[in-house]
Amino acid sequence: MSSPSETFSPSQRYEAAAKRQEMARTKVGQFASTLEFALDDFQLKACQSLEAGRGVLVAAPTGAGKTIVGEFAIYLALERGLKAFYTTPIKALSNQKFTELGAKYGIENVGLLTGDTNINSDAPVVVMTTEVLRNMLYAGSEALDDLGYVVMDEVHYLADRFRGAVWEEVIIHLPTEVQLASLSATVSNAEEFGAWLDTVRGDTDVIVSETRPVPLWQHVMVGKEVVDLFGTDTPFDEVAPTGPAIDSKTTSEDVKDRFVVNPELLKMARNETQMNHRGRFGHGGRSRRQQDRQNRYKQSNISGQEQRSPVRRATRPQIVASLDRQNLLPAISFIFSRAACDAAVEQCVAANLWLTTEREQQIIASRVDEAAQEIPSDDLDVLGFWGWREGLLRGIAAHHAGMLPTFKEVVEKLFADNLVKLVYATETLALGVNMPARTVILEKLEKYNGEAHVNITAGEYTQLTGRAGRRGIDVEGHAVVLWQPGTDPTAVAGLASRRTYPLNSSFRPTYNMSINLIAQFGRPRAREILESSFAQFQADRSVVGLARQVRSREESLAGYEKSMTCHLGDFSEYSKLRRDLSDLENGASKVNNRMKKSLIDDSLTRLMPGDVIDIPHGKNAGVAVVLNADFNAREPRPAVLTADHQLRRIGFQDLDAPVTPIFTVRISKSFNAKSPKDRRDLASAVRNGLRERPDQEKRRKPRSQYAFADGLADTEQKIVALRKQLRQHPCHACAEREDHARWAERWWKLRRETDTLVRQIQGRTNTIARTFDRVCDVLTRYEYLVTDDAGKVTISAEGASLRRIYGEKDLLISQSIRHGAFDDVDAHELAALASVMVYQAKREERGMRPKMPSVSLESAVDVVVREWSMLEDVEERNKLPLTSEPELGLVWPIFKWSKGRHLLEVLKGTELAAGDFVRWVKQVIDLLDQLAKVPGIDDRLHRLCKEAIRNLRRGVVAYSAVA
Repeated sequence: MSSPSETFSPSQRYEAAAKRQEMARTKVGQFASTLEFALDDFQLKACQSLEAGRGVLVAAPTGAGKTIVGEFAIYLALERGLKAFYTTPIKALSNQKFTELGAKYGIENVGLLTGDTNINSDAPVVVMTTEVLRNMLYAGSEALDDLGYVVMDEVHYLADRFRGAVWEEVIIHLPTEVQLASLSATVSNAEEFGAWLDTVRGDTDVIVSETRPVPLWQHVMVGKEVVDLFGTDTPFDEVAPTGPAIDSKTTSEDVKDRFVVNPELLKMARNETQMNHRGRFGHGGRSRRQQDRQNRYKQSNISGQEQRSPVRRATRPQIVASLDRQNLLPAISFIFSRAACDAAVEQCVAANLWLTTEREQQIIASRVDEAAQEIPSDDLDVLGFWGWREGLLRGIAAHHAGMLPTFKEVVEKLFADNLVKLVYATETLALGVNMPARTVILEKLEKYNGEAHVNITAGEYTQLTGRAGRRGIDVEGHAVVLWQPGTDPTAVAGLASRRTYPLNSSFRPTYNMSINLIAQFGRPRAREILESSFAQFQADRSVVGLARQVRSREESLAGYEKSMTCHLGDFSEYSKLRRDLSDLENGASKVNNRMKKSLIDDSLTRLMPGDVIDIPHGKNAGVAVVLNADFNAREPRPAVLTADHQLRRIGFQDLDAPVTPIFTVRISKSFNAKSPKDRRDLASAVRNGLRERPDQEKRRKPRSQYAFADGLADTEQKIVALRKQLRQHPCHACAEREDHARWAERWWKLRRETDTLVRQIQGRTNTIARTFDRVCDVLTRYEYLVTDDAGKVTISAEGASLRRIYGEKDLLISQSIRHGAFDDVDAHELAALASVMVYQAKREERGMRPKMPSVSLESAVDVVVREWSMLEDVEERNKLPLTSEPELGLVWPIFKWSKGRHLLEVLKGTELAAGDFVRWVKQVIDLLDQLAKVPGIDDRLHRLCKEAIRNLRRGVVAYSAVA
């Protein structure tokens, strides 16, 4: 058999050799010669663009090798004697990249900067989180001198609604001479994003690759059997690109037409549907016991519906054993719950599952014990170290945000070295950490988003399964969805289709951003800069399409108007009367409901501690005593103790009428809501009070006594008058009245849609600049901005301080400092007070305000809460997003930790996982470090910040595997 070179003519071989020689003389060629593999086409094109002095946007699937382009930017910087910054969205990815680049270029040439970590920051190559670079740009840091290249990894984070604006700030403010290499997941509007980059950064090439380096096969695990999702012998990657993109509007029938879903799975789904249909409608008589059992099952089922299946579900250990037999390990199993991840590891250990050899166990034990040397022995038990170690020895681990960062790093390294074979992970693992596997398992296709259980999106599915298939190791990757009762194979096929998702900007001006821009460029220029954001770029582009739609609708409206013409009179006038009547009738009930809510909310704000009330329905139904008042005018939710000793908050949804106290009991000053005894004693006092007032137990005004409808009298009169006008109108007698009315209804509907489009056009024009103006109004009101006699806007001394405070509560922090919240606290109290500014409690963790550790701290928190309340009112008047409420749930843990208490004592009585606690402490340290560097800060506060940082940075908080 002849070699490929023998099939070319001599002239073709000469031309190929000349190209190789020319390539070898370029920087790309020299860089490629250092690699153990050939560059893919998209990598080569991107590297050539960088060498030619242009910026690049590289959009490619997970695992395709985008980071090679970033490494070439670093190579160019070192070759040309310039600096390179490599930015990532999360600290874990920064740590990982720091280790990789240090191994490649020498640890002396690579630095790391992540809020709480500073290693070799003067190195020519520095890995950092994107926020650190943003802060450098605003501070005019000397570290920016000689900066030649910036790599923005995972740049699609720009769409994140909480942190995305930071990416745009960096892109806009980087010096023009800096070349930008933006690395993104595959997004459907890469060309649009690239066009914006071209506008704000100059020449930018967009390089898109939709080819996965390792083919991906899609499966469904039915019981212990892995079944192909598609009925073809071709990996789905090779099928998917044909035809239009599948999106949220695609139906199951569309999927069937595009792809051959495995008939075996479709048959199973039909059998399951028939079984449930028969079970629901063909059961005949049932015993009371059977019915009760079914009702209990329904209550435990998330969907609230009884779901039966002919498939007998395998246990997690059985699933792992099955995958191991089919050579599908190592695997990542995504479970959207931290507790479930830990439980899954425990189940595998309990089932005596071993996935490692004796030699592998020795290596794992050595590495784990080495990593634990720096962790205080007293903390190992509370960290769950021994259970974690046992799982690792068996080749099984969990990975989630609640784990200690050190533990997560060990898991990542052991998995990368193929010593850990199975990781149960939450979706945070898919957000950037480089942990590819042969197989990815999805236990369910729904997750809890903080408010409800929702189905995962196509983009999330693509991101999760993108981990399957290790380049250079696996011939193919596998995505496995576990069969659950109610699984629809065509819906899974729709999710599994290889698709992209649009990148939409989440940018909006913040207080810190605005004050920094004005300080550097003045208000007029700052306004112009903000109008160059990707958010405004997208808004302006969308206006063109909206204007086209308006023109088309105006033409249709003219046709509808002609069709509804009546020979007896003006039918548009008659139609308006009908419309007004319908709107008034529909609006009457809404007004009634609003008035009812207003009265109930008002009654809730009037409740005082000790008031005994009767809650009519819901999970809190029964008699309860008020523990804490809530004067929040919008959504009052006073804390109560129920008759069964439970601490709850009640709101509008618990009541059908305003609440009136039945009587009042005295609550002792020493009452502790966390003490079961105190709760029992108070509930007993309530019961005794009820026995003394038997006629008052259910004393509640009936709903009819509340004049909810009083405000509707005018509306009723208007309705009567409109009905009279309608009957007297000439068109009312038209024989074709209803035919005309149908055209009129179409006209009104289209008119409403057209007016909405016009409002959208008006709202999208200069939207960012208008928000900036409102932010400036707030800053002016608080005297952070001042206007001189010539009308020039400058920043005040307080404004200069705000420039160096970064975070969601930037203005609140500054205001709290100005009004003395930090004046009378010591270092321990300062650390606890700083936690109020950074902590974000989960919705279910929010409860009553805890008693503060000291009088000074109580006073300081009062100042913060007062300033927040006033700021919220100002923001509401200026139609700005509201600053989130200060959270007090971390005060006691931080205070205890600062005092030197053991981790077990610190976490006792809280819902905090050790990893969460460490993460929050590091954020508190980051804020304290910011405050210590604020220009003109009081010397005492500067000294206390430094002392507080030293107190916090100890034990598990101080220890980092990277350092």
